[in-house]
Amino acid sequence: MTDMSSLPTIDLAPADLCVRCGLCLPACPTYLENGLEADSPRGRIALVKGIAHGRIRPRDAAVHHLDLCLDCRACETACPSGVVYHRLIESARARLQAETGHRRSGRLLRWVCLHLLPYPRRVRWALLPVRLARALGIWRPLARFLRRRLHLPMAGMLRLLPERGPDGGKLAEVYEATGESRADCSLFTGCVGSVFMSATHRRTIELLRHLGCRVTVPRRQSCCGAIHHHQGEAGAARQFARANGRTFAGTGPVLANIAGCGAMLKEYGELLEGEDDSSEAAGLARRVRDIHQFLSELGPPSPPHPVPIRAVYHDACHLAHAQGIRDEPRALLKQVRELELVEMPESEVCCGAAGIYNLLEPEMAGSLARRKVDHIEQSGCGTCVTGNIGCALQIEAEARRRGLELEVVHPVDLLHRAYFGPGASVG
Repeated sequence: MTDMSSLPTIDLAPADLCVRCGLCLPACPTYLENGLEADSPRGRIALVKGIAHGRIRPRDAAVHHLDLCLDCRACETACPSGVVYHRLIESARARLQAETGHRRSGRLLRWVCLHLLPYPRRVRWALLPVRLARALGIWRPLARFLRRRLHLPMAGMLRLLPERGPDGGKLAEVYEATGESRADCSLFTGCVGSVFMSATHRRTIELLRHLGCRVTVPRRQSCCGAIHHHQGEAGAARQFARANGRTFAGTGPVLANIAGCGAMLKEYGELLEGEDDSSEAAGLARRVRDIHQFLSELGPPSPPHPVPIRAVYHDACHLAHAQGIRDEPRALLKQVRELELVEMPESEVCCGAAGIYNLLEPEMAGSLARRKVDHIEQSGCGTCVTGNIGCALQIEAEARRRGLELEVVHPVDLLHRAYFGPGASVG
């Protein structure tokens, strides 16, 4: 028999603030898609309270509505009462997993998500067959064959692989500023980000060095823990938090150019609240800065090179809603000569990536991807700018599926072109 006293508690404090006004409903991506009250924040709050108080049994039908939440936190932006909804949903998932053994995926996919994706070296090894197939020129037909044969979540993982393979070798540990030194900082590189956006990491470092920053990239840094945390694996997430706290102890600002990682790092104090060994992780959380925040505070000079393109901007959920960062990326990009930055409808509505949500809930994730790329296509822009690797892979995959020529880039990629020229190589 399960010892109920040892189970994680559901944090109902956020639920007590909800006045059921419904202003969160039009902000919620799942409610926008299917119009079900149970798939709205207000409906999920009622479900969690019912489960916590024993009025609702945590059966598949009820729990699926909780699983379908993207944890995008758009409801927190919309809420006039200040309901910190993510604390409720994340604590509920941790409780359900501990109490009922509930799993949102099959064993293979769960193993991949929890034991492969958070470890860059393992991901690189796993991608060796893909790199070989690409070198032999057989990857595209092989991928089509595998997608037809594999069950949907694993096929979805293949669909999300970008056309480009892992780029670049290892980053050095220290990069000195070029010219007058203005600041010391560290770069958090992430797990999937280390593999699929290392070119953006290098551009970030080159841009920071050019602006007078000495950049440290600690070798012992690990996954931020977001994948585990959002799956109810709070213990593993705390282990990652403690490890990163030790790794970055004594450093200055820690910069994140991946929205999901930055949001998770900033919440380490909340994650380890009340634990005796939380000080280093909580200290790291206080020093984390999103790259757009840091560059804006640094006050960079206007970039010298024009970038003559029309680009649409997509707000990554964990940048806009979790970190409240909307103006800084736009302001930096508006300094770039001849870059026309176009706003699109529903810019802050989730694209369906949401960490590994697009693997766990492919049907809803696919609907949201189509909704997002519809808006991008209607904008007439050939470039989409977004500050999160998950969003980039999701939008790229949907554009590729419909045969749309679309370049998806990080704001730093465009800033690098503007400071160093469009043909500048990445060191």
